[in-house]
Amino acid sequence: MANDAEKEAAGGAAAKLVRDGDVVGLGTGSTAYFAVVALGERVKAGLKIIGIPTSVQTADLARAVGIPLTTLDEHPEIDITIDGADEVDPKLNLIKGGGGALLREKVVASASKKMVVVADSRKIVPALGKFPLPVEVIAFARTVIERKIVALGASPKLRTKPDGSPFVTDNGNQILDCSFGKITDPAVLAQELNSTPGVVEHGLFIGLAKLAIVGRGNSVSELQAKHARRKRVQTKHVRTKRPRRQTKRR
Repeated sequence: MANDAEKEAAGGAAAKLVRDGDVVGLGTGSTAYFAVVALGERVKAGLKIIGIPTSVQTADLARAVGIPLTTLDEHPEIDITIDGADEVDPKLNLIKGGGGALLREKVVASASKKMVVVADSRKIVPALGKFPLPVEVIAFARTVIERKIVALGASPKLRTKPDGSPFVTDNGNQILDCSFGKITDPAVLAQELNSTPGVVEHGLFIGLAKLAIVGRGNSVSELQAKHARRKRVQTKHVRTKRPRRQTKRR
């Protein structure tokens, strides 16, 4: 499939950014899969790295391709993380969590010096929101949180397994997939969700990604975050005249 070719191209290009001796955050998902496989090939060729996986699934894959693993307890600072995304906007804000690993993915991304996003061309969007936003919640609070999310303007839907039972994350929580439509201000929405008791984490990744590597056919392109330019306002420094000190003549 053409889409898999783009994912493989992006994952392979990102794997080349990893340097000898790096602690590497290993993402979860269909595009991150190709990055982990490509890193495994580099490890077989002599690259010395250790990986911190963002899910049980990725940990199993990393072991299968020969990447030595460690933990955040052993290495709380990560040199580079390579992870996928469900949507990427022009500022490199992301929606993540389609694979259900958003909590560990965000922890690893926040502990990284550099987060590189890998994606196929379909994931690049002018604004976030077409993909339902995953929100990880504790089961005890799900109904209350659903009401809160409806009040924020979204339609939440409990993620389920093929047999109809609730999907459960590696952390033992449930996920609400929330259809907001166009998210005009991701940072404000993130703050609203962060302040909701019972919400463990959400899939808005704001300001964490430094670079996106996007597969386009069999080639790749790099995207840097677009930030609004701040106008420098020059102000004249007005010196106030100090009254002369009068000295008494002796």
